[in-house]
Amino acid sequence: MQVAPQIIDVKHAGKPRRFVFVLLDQFTMLCFSAAIESLRIANRTAGRKLYDWTILGEGGESATCSNGCTFKLDSDLIELDRDDTVMLCGGIDIADATTRKVLNWLRREARRGTTVAGLCTAGYTMARAGLLTGRRATIHWENQDSFIEEFEDVNLTKSVFVIDGNRITTAGGTASIDLMLKIIADDHGEDLANAVADILIYSAIRTDQDTQRLSIPTRIGVRHPKLSRVIQLMENNIEDPISPATLAHDVGMSTRQLERLFRRYLSRSPKRYYMELRLSKARNLLMQTDMTVINVALACGFASPSHFSKCYRAHYDTTPYRERGTHAARLSV
Repeated sequence: MQVAPQIIDVKHAGKPRRFVFVLLDQFTMLCFSAAIESLRIANRTAGRKLYDWTILGEGGESATCSNGCTFKLDSDLIELDRDDTVMLCGGIDIADATTRKVLNWLRREARRGTTVAGLCTAGYTMARAGLLTGRRATIHWENQDSFIEEFEDVNLTKSVFVIDGNRITTAGGTASIDLMLKIIADDHGEDLANAVADILIYSAIRTDQDTQRLSIPTRIGVRHPKLSRVIQLMENNIEDPISPATLAHDVGMSTRQLERLFRRYLSRSPKRYYMELRLSKARNLLMQTDMTVINVALACGFASPSHFSKCYRAHYDTTPYRERGTHAARLSV
């Protein structure tokens, strides 16, 4: 295997840079493995130990990820060196994984100036600890709606990853690779980062300027500029829905033309498509927040709880109240 040119490590000369992976309950394996493998490959490619790591978690024994695999931990939540970089690994049911012990430990380490990163949904834990107040951040797109409702003082973006001083967040999944390649490039140069990407067979390296979701044309499988524009307007106006007539006017067509466009490409009316977007956001808020059903209804553009419940039942075959209760029951098992 070709070895990358040896590059002088200015920032961390003399000792490896250490990453402290903190595995929260039900963390996502992909975000963790993508990050730690990038470091391992960097060491192998450079022919020397540039990076070191340890794995911590509450209790210090083991942590289970969302696919059921269990990982042995190196230690409990111990005091760290100031030069360490904390990598919080989140996953599903992040609110329940964000325990008082984790929050207290995070705040203590943050006060000492430690750099803290939140992978996947762990940006939620950072925000709960007050580490993202007034900062730019990102989180997995499924959690964006609930995050915005709960943390108004965080400047949430849709970026793949965000580095704001000594606070770092990622959108999850393969975004961990993009972040680690950025860190490797900053520490040891672009040549090494590109060599690591080659070994990972990772040909499309993203930056913090890239957004995490597929473009609207890619998502819906249709490349029609006016249709994409209308859907974007819908997605940006969930709380205060726009009438089909106004949507049509905004993109320069008649209401009848808009109806035909949606029927042709999406097999549903604009009104139906818009309703499905609003109900999808409502379901996310019901599952991920403690917002009342009334507040969820208002946040998704429904004038009354009764109308919201009727629409929700027609689409999901259950009521918002039962959805909330079923989810709570699953968490208590």
